Amino acid sequence: MNAFDFSPLFRNAIGFDRVSRLIDTALTGAEQSQGYPPYNIEKTGDDSYRLTMAVAGFAAEDLAITQHENALIVTGRVRQPEGERQFLYRGIAGRAFERRFQLADFIRVGGAELINGLLHVDLVREVPDTMKPRQIKISAARSQVIETQHAA
Repeated sequence: MNAFDFSPLFRNAIGFDRVSRLIDTALTGAEQSQGYPPYNIEKTGDDSYRLTMAVAGFAAEDLAITQHENALIVTGRVRQPEGERQFLYRGIAGRAFERRFQLADFIRVGGAELINGLLHVDLVREVPDTMKPRQIKISAARSQVIETQHAA
């Protein structure tokens, strides 16, 4: 059973159709995942994360990082070296790749660096001030005292 019917959830909710697409992608993506290149995702702070990908053999100019809406796309294309090379054994994968990651709302790429064959992509959650919870001050109505004069 690979299909879920989310229509009962959409009766009272607006704009949550992205959740069903995300679940569908997760279910089909797990079956089609190649596992290349390997990666780690770590939480480095309350609102910061780091994606680390093992990209041995790739130079910085062979890699591209794109953020489009809530998707982070990392692609690698190795340029062919000049001249013919004859391998007796080729264990280092140098094939082209494209990895897609679904990002939560308000996550943006803070920076990226390539160190010793590891691509580090820093991600930061920046919630706009208008979306942050704020305390509303409650003012108490001043009670008005009406003085009446009694006739003696």
